[in-house]
Amino acid sequence: MIELLPEHVANQIAAGEVIQRPASAVKELIENAVDAKSSKVQLIIKDAGSTLVQVIDNGTGMSKNDAELCFKKHATSKIKSSEDLFSISSKGFRGEALSSIGAVAQVELKTKNKEDDIGHQVKIEASKIISSESCVCNQGTNISMKNIFYNVPARRNFLKSKGVETRHIIDEFQRVALTHPEIHFIMHHNESLIFDLPATKRRQRIVGVFGKKYNERLVPVDEHTSITSISGFVLKPEYSKRTRGEQFLFINNRYIKNSFINHAIKVVFKDLIGHDQFPSYFIYLTVPSNSIDVNIHPSKIEIKFEDERSIYELVKSSVRSALSKNNIAPSIDFNLETTFDLPPLKSGSEIKFPTINVNPNYNPFKNEKPLDVIENINLIKNNFELSNKLVKQEEKQVNSYLFLQLGSRYIITVKKNGLLIIDVFRAHQQVKFEQLVEKYKNGEVASQKLLHPIEIELNSSDLALCLDIKEDLQRLGVEIDQFGKQSIVVNTFSSTENVDVKSFLENCIENIKNSNNELEIPYHKIAWNMATSYAHKTLKSMNRNEMVYLIDCLFSCKNPTVNSKGLAIVKEITQEEINKKFG
Repeated sequence: MIELLPEHVANQIAAGEVIQRPASAVKELIENAVDAKSSKVQLIIKDAGSTLVQVIDNGTGMSKNDAELCFKKHATSKIKSSEDLFSISSKGFRGEALSSIGAVAQVELKTKNKEDDIGHQVKIEASKIISSESCVCNQGTNISMKNIFYNVPARRNFLKSKGVETRHIIDEFQRVALTHPEIHFIMHHNESLIFDLPATKRRQRIVGVFGKKYNERLVPVDEHTSITSISGFVLKPEYSKRTRGEQFLFINNRYIKNSFINHAIKVVFKDLIGHDQFPSYFIYLTVPSNSIDVNIHPSKIEIKFEDERSIYELVKSSVRSALSKNNIAPSIDFNLETTFDLPPLKSGSEIKFPTINVNPNYNPFKNEKPLDVIENINLIKNNFELSNKLVKQEEKQVNSYLFLQLGSRYIITVKKNGLLIIDVFRAHQQVKFEQLVEKYKNGEVASQKLLHPIEIELNSSDLALCLDIKEDLQRLGVEIDQFGKQSIVVNTFSSTENVDVKSFLENCIENIKNSNNELEIPYHKIAWNMATSYAHKTLKSMNRNEMVYLIDCLFSCKNPTVNSKGLAIVKEITQEEINKKFG
């Protein structure tokens, strides 16, 4: 039998599309504050947003009627008709955010507009108005969301660790703050100040969010056409990342993910960065609002362009021009005549030619010892016998015919019915990874105090991540402490790892932050990054004993043929496949 769902259940289901975690609510509430023409927005969170998300603004505020109506589904002041969907200039427009938040949390709203002498307070629980009354408050809106998913235990249980949820919140906060440098943004977490970003220019806002070191890394991009205008910054190629962590695209002041435009930028950087690296950028596009469709995704982070090809070419040419102007990708002028300044000869001087002196009495074979054929034959025989003896000794150690290293990356060995090719880098990586995991479980990872502790400056999101994995790092031999507002200091490091500590931690943060596999055990990610840093140091020419030792270690692993990321370590080429190559 088909039955209509109760309204509160239907609201909870609908809310799941809009509010997936505390960060989703943060995004919606901050964007509402921006739409309200606020000049100052304050975000307060507790326990990574699971206990409290509060946004305070000094915007236009609402009347009593609007304060109650805003929690109704599809109640909005942003659009009036379907035609308005194709000329959207505000952040929100569907009227879903507050109704969705009200369906899955305990909400308290205080608001006042400039026309009213007194404000109004509304309390909502599970989509129901608990109370609605007058209150004293400043102009603007103060909204608190408490105990998210309190009435949907299954959803609450699926929230990640506090560190992960905090990072998601910081990401959403940063995106809005980067879009609107003209607004003063403040963020507190558990009564600690995370961000205080006064109104400023775009470049200073980027530096305020990511740290002073970014100021010298930014290359300005600025082009204007009849189709669109593009501005912002790309980072110099040497600051490219191994993940997409710092790629920010904003279209009409809205954070967007678009693989097409990302590809346009990557093409320009193709010959400037490694094949496994990604350019970092902060690109702001302004296009006519009727030339894009924002209404294709609940989170509004995907859009469709009316003329995607033209936008692609404009972005590509603008970024290339910016790099060229800064002598990062210099243009070559083939029409330029090159002259060489030769030192003039002194008047009256003659050109001297080099002289060649020959000794006609020199005999290169004068002191040569006569060839003793018998002696040389005996020498060859002795060397052969010695070599043959060594070969037999090695064959006793390893049951294989031959080990050959191709470059520094591969080992090729003969097996019964073909060839075995081993990826040296992945072999070292897998061996070290399994060793670290085993030592982590047994608490056996040795560490040593650094003679000079290493200070690493981090942005707030990366700092939160680092502190979240602090315990796992320590069990893997890396001891860190917070040092100031935006730095950590590394006091000890695993005594067995000859790696660049700073690079290891920075790569570890990037890879964890951008990992798509949230089910992976956190310390596995750290151990994997440590193993990867170690493996980069091992690509060198190897002698036979080193190759044999590596292969023995590899085949002692639990997973010797495929690494923990599912990539092949060992490949077999059968004799049949070789025969086919020769017809």
